[in-house]
Amino acid sequence: MQYFSTNHQSPKVDFKQATINGQAPDKGLYFPEQIPVLPKEIIENITSYSNEEIAFQVIKPYVGDAIPEVDLKRIVNETINFDIPLVKVTDAIYSLELYHGPTLAFKDIGARFMSRCLGYFVKNLSKKVTVLVATSGDTGGAVANGFYDVDGVDVVILYPSGKVSSVQEKQLTTLGKNIHALEVAGTFDDCQQMVKEVFTDEALNEKLFLTSANSINVARWLPQQFYYFFAYKQWAPKNNPPVIAVPSGNFGNICAGILAHVSGLPVKHFIAACNANNIVPNFMQTEKYEPKKAVATISNAMDVGNPSNFIRILEIFQHQFVNLKKVLSSCSISDQETKDTLQKVYQTERYLLDPHGAVGYLALQRYLQNNPVEKGIVLETAHPVKFYDVVEPVIGEVVPIPESVQQQLLLEKKSTKIAAEVDLLKGFLLSL
Repeated sequence: MQYFSTNHQSPKVDFKQATINGQAPDKGLYFPEQIPVLPKEIIENITSYSNEEIAFQVIKPYVGDAIPEVDLKRIVNETINFDIPLVKVTDAIYSLELYHGPTLAFKDIGARFMSRCLGYFVKNLSKKVTVLVATSGDTGGAVANGFYDVDGVDVVILYPSGKVSSVQEKQLTTLGKNIHALEVAGTFDDCQQMVKEVFTDEALNEKLFLTSANSINVARWLPQQFYYFFAYKQWAPKNNPPVIAVPSGNFGNICAGILAHVSGLPVKHFIAACNANNIVPNFMQTEKYEPKKAVATISNAMDVGNPSNFIRILEIFQHQFVNLKKVLSSCSISDQETKDTLQKVYQTERYLLDPHGAVGYLALQRYLQNNPVEKGIVLETAHPVKFYDVVEPVIGEVVPIPESVQQQLLLEKKSTKIAAEVDLLKGFLLSL
């Protein structure tokens, strides 16, 4: 499999080089030259396959010969060695719980897969690799956990000061060793812009071996297809494919879902559920893509004013808006609506959502009201305890804290505070 840049000004590369590079030299994102179609036999008999077999069959065409099959199977098995259950909430709405991994968030899948792929690729390199990543919340913890103590890899994580939850902050600032957290006085978009500028600095890249662990990296983005297939495996009415609502910030997750659909996964419709950062909902109404400065919300991992991965969604549909609209719709949910939904679902169904899941739930509920014969799945992307400071006042109860988080909350935060200036980031990278 070869990958081209969405800006079409860089050479094509294989999976290994795309993973190591992170972003293409022309600032575009890598995209597969072909979208493979899964054999119908797997889809039609999906319940007879193990999750490990499904995931391997999904990812193998994208990896090609870059990793031997025996090693790829090991990487896949280590990536998905926790539960991903589909839980019934109402007769029409099911929740795909993606928070049973080590950092209680959906990004564990991508981060674990990428860390193992990159670890495999760099083991014979003489130069140390620096993984540089900006996070609006859960990416930081997942990447920190996935790469912790990996030989030959330093990890530098930028996060916006005061704009991630206390649990998220502890998960990305308490590990130490090869994990370095930079607390930036600014927004996630500031962090992301600093990272992008570093990757395009030719002089710096001659001195350092840099790569990214954001969802712009193909090894982070592509394995997110796995759990869409796992959801369908657990989906009872196979003759009536689900509508899937995805809480969306940087749009890597929903892009992976759409990619899975194009590869053969039965899905009726996708809903990109956004918070007040409504760039894509506006685009779906007007066909005008107008990035804005990110607005802070209680669903902070989705506080993105210029979603990097939306270009990949456009690429899937060859920039044909009429075809995109057949598959995708998008809406914006306010903080108050998020709180109201969280409270109502807990009171009536005794199911506890996190703020991001609540955004997705309301978006799905509204869609189903207009399409009453359909049923759907909301992606519950993080454990509610990660946002206990938002959730507890809404439900009037204490959210039980998993033991792993209890221990982490006691650890000392280790971060370096910097202004949102790219020269300061460059100086830090050169000092490692």
